[in-house]
Amino acid sequence: MAAAPGPSRAAAAAAGVLLVLAVLLTEHTLAAEALSIGVNYGQIANNLPSPRRVSSLLSSLKISKVKLYDADPRVLRAFLGTGVEFVVGIGNEHVPAMVSPAAAHAWLQQHVAPHLRAGARITCITVGNEAFKGNDTALQASLLPAMRAVHHALGALGLQGRVDVTTAHSLDIMAVSYPPSAGAFHPTAGAHLRPFLSFLSATGAPFLINCYPFFAYKDDPARVPLEYVLFQPNAGVTDPHTRLNYDNMLYAQVDAVYAAIQAMGYTDVHVKVGETGWPSRGDPDEYGATPEHAGTYIGNLLRRIEMKQGTPLRPAVPVDVYVFALFNENLKPGPASERNYGLFYPDGTPVYNVGLRGYLPPPMADSQGSEGTRQVIHLLALIFMASVAFAFS
Repeated sequence: MAAAPGPSRAAAAAAGVLLVLAVLLTEHTLAAEALSIGVNYGQIANNLPSPRRVSSLLSSLKISKVKLYDADPRVLRAFLGTGVEFVVGIGNEHVPAMVSPAAAHAWLQQHVAPHLRAGARITCITVGNEAFKGNDTALQASLLPAMRAVHHALGALGLQGRVDVTTAHSLDIMAVSYPPSAGAFHPTAGAHLRPFLSFLSATGAPFLINCYPFFAYKDDPARVPLEYVLFQPNAGVTDPHTRLNYDNMLYAQVDAVYAAIQAMGYTDVHVKVGETGWPSRGDPDEYGATPEHAGTYIGNLLRRIEMKQGTPLRPAVPVDVYVFALFNENLKPGPASERNYGLFYPDGTPVYNVGLRGYLPPPMADSQGSEGTRQVIHLLALIFMASVAFAFS
């Protein structure tokens, strides 16, 4: 039987040339620091690039924090060796089953432990998403028991302390969010949140809140100043109790959550923004959903996060944010805005310009071609990253 053909001379020669260029530019690639901001990688679409190609895209963007809504093994395998830090999720439909210690242990054995052994960086598990937004009382009642079961199962697997367990909340859990110092949870959620906060305090896990100033502007554009929600220069608003001035709505929302947590007696729970974003398109009644506004919101947010800004209430604690979302997702239900939160179109083209220069490899990167071809594709990505770093150094 004939031996399998090796890489072509052209591919080998190209790989050699590109290797030299990559070595010359390595110092510039290493000098480019990872961005502080994270991104939500949703997959409710039928036209997205493969996880392997997405891995190259995020590496070229220097994004090192990714939040998933499941624990897709294809994604976790594709990112092995990249150093990207993952938040993985247990969907709402699976939460009631996780109350069983055996089920929680089995889920971790299948979806988390093998990837950690292979070298993946999974630092947090979200049990459910926005459970208190609807009226699913069974889901709400099982949320904390499921979180406890997952936490104990991590301990049994020797992973306690390596992986946090939490859940993500909609801002709808807030009964009062202005002024920020008067922040208070809705009474229907409060009964569940007090023991939940006790769990977070005991385990050191973060409180994830999904904040969208876009919704406030969309619902009342005549009264909500656009500059205030887009991080543009404005006089801001002053909290009458603390005298702290807020020049943007997102920070005011985060501090309202801190105030609500403190009102329940907890001062050691850290708040992270699990989702925030701005749609580039929407239905006719979705005021403000334009590429211009989306680019302004995300661009100004990126600049503030890279400055490691804190909120007025906690100026020394940099705001931790996961932008929603990486791609437009064409199968998401609901208004048009739901399908247009992405930073990128599925072909890797930016939806708007905020200075993120990324490289999405062509589909041939997924083929089972020769090793030489794969090396060429990988080196092209390296050279792209290095050239961008060199241009801005």
